[in-house]
Amino acid sequence: MLTTDRKMMVNGNLTANAETAESGVSARVYHHGYWGFASTPATDSKSRNKVMNKAVDNARVMSQFGDRQALDLGATAYQGDQTPQRKPAMSQKETIDFMQAIDDHCKQRYPGLKSTTVMLQEEHHRKRFATSNAGEGLNTIDRAACYIFMIAEDKNGKPVELAEYVSGKGSFADIDLSIEGLEPRLDSLYDHLRAKCDAIPAKGGEHTIVLSPELAGMLAHEAMGHPCEADLVLSGSATGGLVGEPVASELITMVDFAHHYNGKELMIPVYADDEGSEAIDAVLIENGIMRNFMTSRETAARLGIPSTGNARAYRFNDEPLVRMRNTAILPGTSSLEEMISDVEQGYYLMKTGNGQADSTTEFMFGIDLAYEIKNGKLGRAITDTTVSGTAINMLKTVDAVSNDMSWSCSGYCGKKQPMVVSMGGPAIRAKAHLGGE
Repeated sequence: MLTTDRKMMVNGNLTANAETAESGVSARVYHHGYWGFASTPATDSKSRNKVMNKAVDNARVMSQFGDRQALDLGATAYQGDQTPQRKPAMSQKETIDFMQAIDDHCKQRYPGLKSTTVMLQEEHHRKRFATSNAGEGLNTIDRAACYIFMIAEDKNGKPVELAEYVSGKGSFADIDLSIEGLEPRLDSLYDHLRAKCDAIPAKGGEHTIVLSPELAGMLAHEAMGHPCEADLVLSGSATGGLVGEPVASELITMVDFAHHYNGKELMIPVYADDEGSEAIDAVLIENGIMRNFMTSRETAARLGIPSTGNARAYRFNDEPLVRMRNTAILPGTSSLEEMISDVEQGYYLMKTGNGQADSTTEFMFGIDLAYEIKNGKLGRAITDTTVSGTAINMLKTVDAVSNDMSWSCSGYCGKKQPMVVSMGGPAIRAKAHLGGE
Protein backbone atom coordinates (compact mmCIF):
# COMPACT_ATOMS: atom_id res chain seq x y z
CA MET A 1 0.00 0.00 0.00
CA LEU A 2 1.15 3.55 -0.78
CA THR A 3 -0.40 6.48 1.09
CA THR A 4 0.49 10.14 0.61
CA ASP A 5 -0.45 13.40 2.29
CA ARG A 6 0.29 16.74 0.64
CA LYS A 7 -0.64 20.22 1.83
CA MET A 8 0.29 23.66 0.52
CA MET A 9 -0.29 27.15 1.89
CA VAL A 10 0.45 30.28 -0.15
CA ASN A 11 0.46 33.61 1.70
CA GLY A 12 -1.71 32.19 4.45
CA ASN A 13 -4.23 30.57 2.11
CA LEU A 14 -4.53 26.78 2.03
CA THR A 15 -4.33 25.90 -1.68
CA ALA A 16 -3.87 22.12 -1.55
CA ASN A 17 -4.89 19.43 0.91
CA ALA A 18 -4.86 15.95 -0.58
CA GLU A 19 -4.55 12.47 0.87
CA THR A 20 -4.29 9.45 -1.42
CA ALA A 21 -4.12 5.71 -0.89
CA GLU A 22 -3.53 2.99 -3.45
CA SER A 23 -2.94 -0.72 -3.10
CA GLY A 24 -2.78 -3.86 -5.18
CA VAL A 25 -0.93 -7.05 -5.99
CA SER A 26 1.75 -7.79 -8.56
CA ALA A 27 3.65 -10.90 -9.63
CA ARG A 28 6.85 -11.35 -11.56
CA VAL A 29 8.00 -14.63 -13.12
CA TYR A 30 11.32 -15.58 -14.75
CA HIS A 31 10.82 -18.14 -17.53
CA HIS A 32 13.36 -19.24 -20.18
CA GLY A 33 15.36 -16.05 -19.77
CA TYR A 34 12.37 -13.69 -19.91
CA TRP A 35 10.38 -11.85 -17.26
CA GLY A 36 6.61 -11.83 -17.13
CA PHE A 37 4.88 -9.19 -15.00
CA ALA A 38 1.24 -8.60 -14.09
CA SER A 39 -0.68 -6.56 -11.50
CA THR A 40 -4.16 -5.78 -10.26
CA PRO A 41 -5.64 -3.35 -7.71
CA ALA A 42 -7.69 -6.21 -6.22
CA THR A 43 -6.10 -7.96 -3.25
CA ASP A 44 -8.31 -11.00 -2.60
CA SER A 45 -6.89 -14.52 -2.96
CA LYS A 46 -8.66 -15.17 -6.26
CA SER A 47 -7.13 -12.03 -7.80
CA ARG A 48 -3.69 -12.92 -6.46
CA ASN A 49 -3.83 -16.33 -8.13
CA LYS A 50 -5.05 -14.75 -11.35
CA VAL A 51 -2.16 -12.28 -11.35
CA MET A 52 0.40 -15.06 -10.81
CA ASN A 53 -1.03 -17.03 -13.71
CA LYS A 54 -1.06 -13.95 -15.89
CA ALA A 55 2.60 -13.25 -15.10
CA VAL A 56 3.48 -16.81 -16.18
CA ASP A 57 1.50 -16.33 -19.42
CA ASN A 58 3.27 -13.03 -20.10
CA ALA A 59 6.69 -14.63 -19.61
CA ARG A 60 5.76 -17.39 -22.06
CA VAL A 61 4.61 -14.80 -24.60
CA MET A 62 7.89 -12.93 -24.23
CA SER A 63 9.86 -16.14 -24.78
CA GLN A 64 8.41 -16.34 -28.29
CA PHE A 65 10.79 -13.56 -29.30
CA GLY A 66 13.62 -16.08 -29.43
CA ASP A 67 15.86 -18.32 -27.39
CA ARG A 68 17.55 -16.67 -24.45
CA GLN A 69 19.82 -18.34 -21.94
CA ALA A 70 18.17 -18.63 -18.56
CA LEU A 71 20.47 -17.32 -15.85
CA ASP A 72 21.01 -18.64 -12.36
CA LEU A 73 19.48 -15.75 -10.39
CA GLY A 74 21.31 -16.52 -7.21
CA ALA A 75 20.79 -14.02 -4.39
CA THR A 76 20.37 -14.20 -0.64
CA ALA A 77 16.64 -14.18 0.07
CA TYR A 78 15.51 -11.96 2.92
CA GLN A 79 13.14 -13.03 5.66
CA GLY A 80 11.69 -10.60 8.15
CA ASP A 81 9.27 -7.76 8.71
CA GLN A 82 10.43 -4.16 8.92
CA THR A 83 8.13 -2.51 11.46
CA PRO A 84 9.65 0.81 12.56
CA GLN A 85 8.43 2.65 15.64
CA ARG A 86 7.05 6.10 14.82
CA LYS A 87 5.49 8.92 16.81
CA PRO A 88 1.70 9.32 16.70
CA ALA A 89 0.69 11.09 13.49
CA MET A 90 -0.14 14.81 13.52
CA SER A 91 -3.77 15.69 12.95
CA GLN A 92 -5.03 17.72 10.00
CA LYS A 93 -5.55 20.68 12.31
CA GLU A 94 -2.05 20.44 13.76
CA THR A 95 -0.39 20.45 10.34
CA ILE A 96 -2.49 23.35 9.06
CA ASP A 97 -1.88 25.33 12.26
CA PHE A 98 1.85 24.76 11.82
CA MET A 99 1.76 26.07 8.25
CA GLN A 100 -0.17 29.13 9.38
CA ALA A 101 2.36 29.73 12.16
CA ILE A 102 5.23 29.63 9.66
CA ASP A 103 3.42 32.07 7.38
CA ASP A 104 2.74 34.43 10.30
CA HIS A 105 6.35 34.16 11.46
CA CYS A 106 7.69 35.09 8.01
CA LYS A 107 5.34 38.08 7.72
CA GLN A 108 6.37 39.42 11.11
CA ARG A 109 10.11 38.74 10.96
CA TYR A 110 11.15 39.21 7.33
CA PRO A 111 10.31 42.59 5.74
CA GLY A 112 10.12 42.91 1.97
CA LEU A 113 8.82 39.41 1.21
CA LYS A 114 6.38 39.35 -1.68
CA SER A 115 5.25 35.77 -1.13
CA THR A 116 5.70 32.84 1.22
CA THR A 117 4.75 29.24 0.43
CA VAL A 118 4.78 26.37 2.90
CA MET A 119 4.39 22.80 1.66
CA LEU A 120 4.19 19.57 3.65
CA GLN A 121 4.49 16.16 2.05
CA GLU A 122 4.71 12.68 3.52
CA GLU A 123 4.36 9.20 2.11
CA HIS A 124 4.23 5.68 3.50
CA HIS A 125 5.13 2.50 1.60
CA ARG A 126 4.07 -0.95 2.81
CA LYS A 127 5.04 -3.93 0.64
CA ARG A 128 4.62 -7.55 1.66
CA PHE A 129 6.61 -9.95 -0.51
CA ALA A 130 7.07 -13.67 -1.00
CA THR A 131 9.51 -15.33 -3.42
CA SER A 132 10.10 -18.81 -4.76
CA ASN A 133 13.54 -18.95 -3.10
CA ALA A 134 12.01 -18.66 0.40
CA GLY A 135 12.12 -14.90 0.71
CA GLU A 136 9.27 -13.46 2.75
CA GLY A 137 8.72 -10.24 4.64
CA LEU A 138 7.41 -6.70 4.88
CA ASN A 139 9.21 -3.67 3.47
CA THR A 140 8.36 -0.34 5.08
CA ILE A 141 9.52 3.12 4.04
CA ASP A 142 8.16 6.36 5.56
CA ARG A 143 9.39 9.82 4.76
CA ALA A 144 8.26 13.39 5.34
CA ALA A 145 9.42 16.80 4.20
CA CYS A 146 8.63 20.46 4.78
CA TYR A 147 9.44 23.01 2.05
CA ILE A 148 9.42 26.78 2.58
CA PHE A 149 9.67 29.14 -0.41
CA MET A 150 10.34 32.88 -0.10
CA ILE A 151 10.01 35.41 -2.91
CA ALA A 152 11.32 39.00 -2.88
CA GLU A 153 12.12 41.55 -5.59
CA ASP A 154 15.52 42.70 -6.80
CA LYS A 155 16.42 46.30 -7.58
CA ASN A 156 14.80 45.98 -11.00
CA GLY A 157 11.52 44.68 -9.63
CA LYS A 158 12.12 41.12 -10.81
CA PRO A 159 11.10 38.24 -8.51
CA VAL A 160 13.85 36.37 -6.69
CA GLU A 161 13.02 33.03 -5.08
CA LEU A 162 14.80 30.68 -2.70
CA ALA A 163 13.66 27.59 -0.82
CA GLU A 164 14.64 25.73 2.33
CA TYR A 165 13.53 22.29 3.36
CA VAL A 166 13.79 19.79 6.17
CA SER A 167 13.27 16.10 5.51
CA GLY A 168 13.56 12.79 7.29
CA LYS A 169 12.16 9.32 7.79
CA GLY A 170 8.78 8.92 9.41
CA SER A 171 5.81 11.28 9.30
CA PHE A 172 5.36 15.00 9.96
CA ALA A 173 5.48 14.16 13.67
CA ASP A 174 8.98 12.65 13.34
CA ILE A 175 10.70 15.74 11.93
CA ASP A 176 11.20 18.98 13.84
CA LEU A 177 8.43 21.29 12.66
CA SER A 178 8.64 23.70 15.57
CA ILE A 179 9.18 27.40 14.96
CA GLU A 180 12.18 27.23 17.30
CA GLY A 181 13.72 24.40 15.29
CA LEU A 182 13.13 26.04 11.92
CA GLU A 183 13.96 29.63 12.85
CA PRO A 184 17.73 29.42 12.21
CA ARG A 185 17.06 27.90 8.77
CA LEU A 186 14.48 30.58 7.97
CA ASP A 187 16.79 33.38 9.12
CA SER A 188 19.55 32.01 6.90
CA LEU A 189 17.17 31.61 3.95
CA TYR A 190 16.03 35.21 4.27
CA ASP A 191 19.63 36.50 4.50
CA HIS A 192 20.58 34.59 1.36
CA LEU A 193 17.44 35.86 -0.41
CA ARG A 194 18.34 39.50 0.37
CA ALA A 195 21.90 38.88 -0.84
CA LYS A 196 20.56 37.35 -4.04
CA CYS A 197 18.44 40.44 -4.67
CA ASP A 198 21.75 42.31 -5.19
CA ALA A 199 23.45 39.46 -7.06
CA ILE A 200 25.93 39.90 -9.90
CA PRO A 201 26.50 37.56 -12.87
CA ALA A 202 29.16 34.89 -12.62
CA LYS A 203 32.10 34.84 -15.00
CA GLY A 204 31.68 31.97 -17.40
CA GLY A 205 34.34 29.33 -17.83
CA GLU A 206 36.27 26.82 -15.76
CA HIS A 207 36.67 27.77 -12.11
CA THR A 208 37.65 26.38 -8.78
CA ILE A 209 34.37 25.66 -7.06
CA VAL A 210 33.35 24.49 -3.62
CA LEU A 211 30.18 22.40 -3.72
CA SER A 212 27.98 22.40 -0.63
CA PRO A 213 26.97 19.00 0.80
CA GLU A 214 23.58 19.37 -0.92
CA LEU A 215 25.25 19.72 -4.32
CA ALA A 216 27.83 17.03 -3.62
CA GLY A 217 24.96 14.66 -2.85
CA MET A 218 23.23 15.63 -6.07
CA LEU A 219 26.44 15.02 -8.03
CA ALA A 220 26.87 11.61 -6.39
CA HIS A 221 23.32 10.61 -7.25
CA GLU A 222 22.79 12.06 -10.72
CA ALA A 223 26.18 12.15 -12.38
CA MET A 224 27.88 9.06 -10.92
CA GLY A 225 25.09 7.05 -9.31
CA HIS A 226 22.97 6.42 -12.38
CA PRO A 227 25.93 5.32 -14.55
CA CYS A 228 26.71 2.76 -11.81
CA GLU A 229 23.26 1.13 -11.99
CA ALA A 230 23.88 -2.27 -13.52
CA ASP A 231 21.08 -2.12 -16.08
CA LEU A 232 22.63 1.06 -17.48
CA VAL A 233 26.08 -0.52 -17.29
CA LEU A 234 24.80 -3.39 -19.44
CA SER A 235 23.36 -0.80 -21.84
CA GLY A 236 26.76 0.83 -22.30
CA SER A 237 27.25 3.46 -19.59
CA ALA A 238 30.69 5.04 -19.32
CA THR A 239 31.54 3.16 -16.13
CA GLY A 240 31.16 -0.31 -17.65
CA GLY A 241 34.81 -0.98 -18.42
CA LEU A 242 36.30 1.02 -15.57
CA VAL A 243 36.23 -1.41 -12.62
CA GLY A 244 39.66 -1.27 -11.03
CA GLU A 245 40.48 1.99 -12.81
CA PRO A 246 40.82 5.50 -11.30
CA VAL A 247 37.67 7.56 -11.87
CA ALA A 248 38.15 10.20 -9.17
CA SER A 249 40.62 11.75 -6.79
CA GLU A 250 41.96 9.49 -4.04
CA LEU A 251 39.91 11.63 -1.66
CA ILE A 252 36.64 10.30 -3.10
CA THR A 253 34.85 7.24 -1.76
CA MET A 254 31.22 6.81 -2.81
CA VAL A 255 28.74 4.24 -1.50
CA ASP A 256 25.10 3.35 -2.07
CA PHE A 257 24.08 2.35 1.46
CA ALA A 258 21.29 -0.14 2.04
CA HIS A 259 19.99 0.94 5.44
CA HIS A 260 22.69 2.09 7.89
CA TYR A 261 25.60 4.54 7.96
CA ASN A 262 27.93 4.80 10.98
CA GLY A 263 25.58 2.63 13.02
CA LYS A 264 22.53 4.82 12.41
CA GLU A 265 19.53 3.88 10.27
CA LEU A 266 19.31 6.04 7.17
CA MET A 267 16.39 8.03 5.76
CA ILE A 268 15.39 5.40 3.17
CA PRO A 269 16.19 2.10 4.91
CA VAL A 270 16.03 -0.85 2.47
CA TYR A 271 16.59 -4.22 4.16
CA ALA A 272 15.18 -6.21 1.26
CA ASP A 273 14.55 -5.02 -2.27
CA ASP A 274 11.37 -5.66 -4.25
CA GLU A 275 12.74 -8.97 -5.55
CA GLY A 276 13.00 -10.18 -1.95
CA SER A 277 16.82 -10.09 -2.03
CA GLU A 278 18.80 -9.01 1.00
CA ALA A 279 20.00 -5.42 0.54
CA ILE A 280 23.72 -4.84 1.08
CA ASP A 281 25.91 -1.77 0.71
CA ALA A 282 27.38 -1.18 -2.75
CA VAL A 283 30.82 0.45 -2.67
CA LEU A 284 30.93 2.21 -6.03
CA ILE A 285 34.18 4.19 -5.73
CA GLU A 286 36.88 3.53 -3.14
CA ASN A 287 39.71 6.03 -2.75
CA GLY A 288 39.17 7.11 -6.35
CA ILE A 289 39.01 3.58 -7.83
CA MET A 290 35.84 2.20 -9.43
CA ARG A 291 34.87 -0.90 -7.45
CA ASN A 292 31.34 -2.11 -7.99
CA PHE A 293 27.84 -1.50 -9.35
CA MET A 294 24.31 -1.55 -7.95
CA THR A 295 22.53 -4.70 -9.11
CA SER A 296 19.32 -6.68 -9.28
CA ARG A 297 19.29 -10.48 -9.43
CA GLU A 298 19.40 -10.60 -13.23
CA THR A 299 21.93 -7.81 -13.77
CA ALA A 300 24.20 -9.35 -11.12
CA ALA A 301 24.03 -12.70 -12.92
CA ARG A 302 24.78 -11.08 -16.27
CA LEU A 303 27.80 -9.26 -14.86
CA GLY A 304 28.97 -12.19 -12.75
CA ILE A 305 28.93 -10.22 -9.50
CA PRO A 306 26.85 -10.47 -6.27
CA SER A 307 23.39 -8.97 -6.06
CA THR A 308 23.26 -5.83 -3.92
CA GLY A 309 19.46 -5.74 -3.55
CA ASN A 310 18.83 -2.58 -5.58
CA ALA A 311 15.73 -3.74 -7.49
CA ARG A 312 12.97 -1.32 -6.46
CA ALA A 313 9.48 -0.41 -7.67
CA TYR A 314 7.47 2.65 -6.64
CA ARG A 315 3.85 1.48 -6.96
CA PHE A 316 2.37 -2.00 -6.91
CA ASN A 317 1.91 -1.89 -10.71
CA ASP A 318 5.52 -0.84 -11.39
CA GLU A 319 8.07 -3.47 -12.35
CA PRO A 320 11.29 -3.42 -10.25
CA LEU A 321 14.27 -1.60 -11.78
CA VAL A 322 17.80 -1.08 -10.51
CA ARG A 323 17.47 2.01 -8.32
CA MET A 324 19.55 3.83 -5.74
CA ARG A 325 18.75 3.87 -2.03
CA ASN A 326 21.03 6.15 0.07
CA THR A 327 23.89 7.32 -2.14
CA ALA A 328 26.69 9.45 -0.77
CA ILE A 329 30.26 10.63 -1.06
CA LEU A 330 31.98 9.98 2.27
CA PRO A 331 33.50 12.80 4.36
CA GLY A 332 37.15 13.74 4.37
CA THR A 333 39.36 15.68 6.77
CA SER A 334 39.09 19.36 5.79
CA SER A 335 36.76 21.99 7.25
CA LEU A 336 34.54 24.03 4.95
CA GLU A 337 36.20 27.19 6.21
CA GLU A 338 39.64 25.86 5.26
CA MET A 339 38.39 24.83 1.82
CA ILE A 340 37.12 28.35 1.12
CA SER A 341 40.10 30.15 2.65
CA ASP A 342 42.52 28.40 0.28
CA VAL A 343 40.70 29.67 -2.84
CA GLU A 344 42.07 32.87 -4.34
CA GLN A 345 39.26 33.21 -6.86
CA GLY A 346 36.31 30.88 -7.38
CA TYR A 347 32.73 30.21 -6.33
CA TYR A 348 30.85 28.55 -3.49
CA LEU A 349 27.80 26.74 -4.92
CA MET A 350 25.11 26.16 -2.29
CA LYS A 351 21.71 25.23 -3.75
CA THR A 352 20.36 23.60 -6.88
CA GLY A 353 16.82 23.59 -8.20
CA ASN A 354 17.21 21.09 -11.02
CA GLY A 355 19.75 19.02 -12.87
CA GLN A 356 20.34 16.40 -15.48
CA ALA A 357 22.97 13.81 -16.25
CA ASP A 358 23.40 10.86 -18.57
CA SER A 359 25.19 7.55 -18.71
CA THR A 360 28.37 9.23 -20.01
CA THR A 361 28.58 11.00 -16.58
CA GLU A 362 28.04 14.36 -18.30
CA PHE A 363 25.94 16.65 -16.12
CA MET A 364 24.42 20.10 -15.88
CA PHE A 365 22.86 21.48 -12.70
CA GLY A 366 20.99 24.73 -12.27
CA ILE A 367 22.43 26.79 -9.41
CA ASP A 368 19.93 28.82 -7.36
CA LEU A 369 22.32 30.14 -4.74
CA ALA A 370 26.06 30.77 -4.97
CA TYR A 371 28.67 33.27 -3.85
CA GLU A 372 31.96 34.56 -5.20
CA ILE A 373 35.12 33.52 -3.41
CA LYS A 374 37.82 36.20 -3.47
CA ASN A 375 41.11 35.96 -1.60
CA GLY A 376 39.76 33.18 0.58
CA LYS A 377 36.55 34.92 1.61
CA LEU A 378 32.95 34.84 0.42
CA GLY A 379 31.98 37.83 -1.69
CA ARG A 380 28.74 38.80 -3.37
CA ALA A 381 25.94 36.46 -4.32
CA ILE A 382 25.69 35.61 -8.01
CA THR A 383 22.62 35.32 -10.21
CA ASP A 384 21.19 31.95 -11.23
CA THR A 385 23.67 30.00 -13.30
CA THR A 386 24.65 26.45 -14.25
CA VAL A 387 27.53 24.14 -13.43
CA SER A 388 28.43 21.48 -15.96
CA GLY A 389 31.05 18.96 -16.90
CA THR A 390 31.82 15.26 -16.90
CA ALA A 391 31.64 13.78 -13.41
CA ILE A 392 34.65 11.54 -13.87
CA ASN A 393 36.83 14.43 -15.05
CA MET A 394 35.51 16.72 -12.35
CA LEU A 395 35.96 14.21 -9.52
CA LYS A 396 39.57 13.68 -10.57
CA THR A 397 40.21 17.36 -9.77
CA VAL A 398 38.90 17.15 -6.21
CA ASP A 399 41.59 18.38 -3.82
CA ALA A 400 39.60 18.78 -0.60
CA VAL A 401 36.63 17.05 1.06
CA SER A 402 35.02 18.41 4.22
CA ASN A 403 34.76 16.47 7.46
CA ASP A 404 31.00 16.89 7.89
CA MET A 405 28.11 14.91 6.42
CA SER A 406 24.63 15.99 5.39
CA TRP A 407 21.70 13.79 4.29
CA SER A 408 18.44 14.65 2.55
CA CYS A 409 15.44 12.68 1.27
CA SER A 410 13.31 15.57 0.03
CA GLY A 411 13.12 14.75 -3.68
CA TYR A 412 12.39 11.96 -6.11
CA CYS A 413 14.58 10.06 -8.54
CA GLY A 414 13.12 9.64 -12.02
CA LYS A 415 13.84 6.56 -14.14
CA LYS A 416 10.65 5.44 -15.95
CA GLN A 417 8.94 5.70 -12.55
CA PRO A 418 9.53 7.93 -9.51
CA MET A 419 11.43 6.60 -6.52
CA VAL A 420 12.08 7.79 -2.99
CA VAL A 421 15.81 8.00 -2.33
CA SER A 422 18.19 9.85 -0.06
CA MET A 423 21.51 11.39 -0.93
CA GLY A 424 24.31 12.71 1.17
CA GLY A 425 27.77 14.10 1.21
CA PRO A 426 30.31 16.54 2.56
CA ALA A 427 31.44 19.68 0.77
CA ILE A 428 33.99 19.08 -1.99
CA ARG A 429 36.38 21.38 -3.84
CA ALA A 430 37.05 20.78 -7.51
CA LYS A 431 37.13 22.43 -10.94
CA ALA A 432 34.11 22.70 -13.23
CA HIS A 433 32.57 24.90 -15.89
CA LEU A 434 30.26 27.68 -14.74
CA GLY A 435 27.81 29.52 -16.96
CA GLY A 436 27.95 33.30 -16.96
CA GLU A 437 29.24 36.39 -18.73
